[in-house]
Formats: sequence, C-alpha cells, structure tokens
Amino acid sequence: MSARAKPGSRSWRVQGVALVAPPLLVLAAFSPAEVAHADEAMPVFSIKALGGILEPAIIEVPAGIRFKIEIENEGSDPVEFENIELHLEKVLAGGAKSYVVINGLNPGTYTFFDDFHPNTGKVQVVVK
Repeated sequence: MSARAKPGSRSWRVQGVALVAPPLLVLAAFSPAEVAHADEAMPVFSIKALGGILEPAIIEVPAGIRFKIEIENEGSDPVEFENIELHLEKVLAGGAKSYVVINGLNPGTYTFFDDFHPNTGKVQVVVK
C-alpha cells in the first residue's frame, strides 16, 4: 500500500490542508501590524496651492506613521507637487484636488515643492 493518498480522497484533502496551513500561519505571524489595522484613520494634512505659493509652508508629522497629504489647487494654472528624495510627484490641473499617501518617515525635514514654481512653491515636512 502506498503512503500517498489518492487525489480526491478525504485523506488527500487533509494532507493538502496540512501542507498549506503552516506557510500561511508563518506569513500571518510576520505580517506588518499596519495590515491588521488598515481601517484605522491616518493623519491627514492639507496644502493649498495658489499663484505659485504652497501653504502652509511647514507641516509637522510624527515619525514612523503613515499619513496623507491632501493638495488643493485653488488657482487656474497647474501645479506639480514633488519630492525628489521620496520619488513622489503629483500633477494637479487648476481647481483640482488630490492626495498622496506617505509611509512612515524617519525623523528629518523633507522639502516638497511645486515644480512649475520651484522658487516660491515650497513646503517643509518636519518629521519628529
């Protein structure tokens, strides 16, 4: 008699579960806590763009926490909200609203700017 069960038999199905369950338990044990709490509200920070100016000029956010930045272009010209270090950019037409979600950052200062108005459109995100 063979040690292997025949496909479709009850013992074959039980063996299949026994082979699949341990890897799934390992994956669940090492999954990030954020996945389990994905429905929790994340901090939201708002930025307004108008005439080449981004306001507020400074935003303070907690370190290591995922957060959202909502951007509203109150002008008629497009804006490009960008950060080179984080490889992040978002283009908004005049009157448009959008957002970016940023995973937890290390403490420091991150400069975001309007690529169409690089001299005047800047926001410092200070992570503490």
